Amino acid sequence: MAKGILGLLAALGFIVLPVAAQRTVIVGAGSSVPAPLYSAWGREYAKSNPSVQIRYLPLGTEEGIKEIARGSGDFSAGEEPLSEKQRNDESLAELPAALIGIVTVYNLPEIHHELRLSGDVLAEIYLGTIKNWNAPQIAKLNPGLNLPNLPIRVIQRPGGKGSNYVFTDFLSKTCAKFRSQIGVSLSPKWPVGESAERSSDVADKVKVEQGAIGYVEYQYAVKGNIPTAAVLNSSGNFVKASARSLTAACENVEAPGWHNLGVSLTNARGAESYPLTSFTWVYLRTKTDDPARSAAVKALLSWIYADGQGVADDAGYTSLPSPLLVEVRKTLAGLR
Repeated sequence: MAKGILGLLAALGFIVLPVAAQRTVIVGAGSSVPAPLYSAWGREYAKSNPSVQIRYLPLGTEEGIKEIARGSGDFSAGEEPLSEKQRNDESLAELPAALIGIVTVYNLPEIHHELRLSGDVLAEIYLGTIKNWNAPQIAKLNPGLNLPNLPIRVIQRPGGKGSNYVFTDFLSKTCAKFRSQIGVSLSPKWPVGESAERSSDVADKVKVEQGAIGYVEYQYAVKGNIPTAAVLNSSGNFVKASARSLTAACENVEAPGWHNLGVSLTNARGAESYPLTSFTWVYLRTKTDDPARSAAVKALLSWIYADGQGVADDAGYTSLPSPLLVEVRKTLAGLR
């Protein structure tokens, strides 16, 4: 384990036991989107493997990939598929760990019915051209809803975040203007809004700021009891995030082959598909000089792709479909 990660663990107050204590500490870093999931996995895995500790640092997807590429830590995690350069030149591989949904959260106390939004409208809000909640573009999607004459308080994420990638990937597929001005990026140059560092910060800001809108992983919205919008999908249906709608998106992209482990799931076809679905990936080095640590990581991942999928469901995420798990296990077995 590289000194950089060890130093950061110490600075954050984590206790890393020495080798003499006969305990293996598996360290990962990356997106805050799956941070609660890795905490849950760590707790449950320790029950059957008390000699193993898991420590996960929510540094952001971009920083997580940099850490694993430079040989720091044992794995990283995030929501951006690797590039061919990262796979070939930097000897990295990505494996889907679970399904996630990026949801639009909002704070409109007087709205008691489901809010509907589309990719075009979300794009215009985040480009700064739709500024008020009673704008005609929003009203058209919500007939009969008494939208307030209230400024939209845009909450976005700083650079390097996996949720940025999923959000901009969807908006770029549905709005040509957004695609040309912003594009798909971990670090979009947002023209409007205030930034929130972590997923939990987005949830907190939206919950207390009237008129706010933001985007966050589904389980953060559920746990914070924050309303989420139904989003127009590629089949013309307004769909909310749920285990079923995330699974439907995955099935409609992956079936029948189930071998596209690094593919985008946003704006998937299908009547039930939630349009901001994504994998959260675990990133691994494909070359290692420490077979013992590599074996410990593979043992953890083997558990994640078995009992750990039920833990994901319990933690508010969505487990991978069974046919995809078969392909992931094959790929994992082939890694050194």
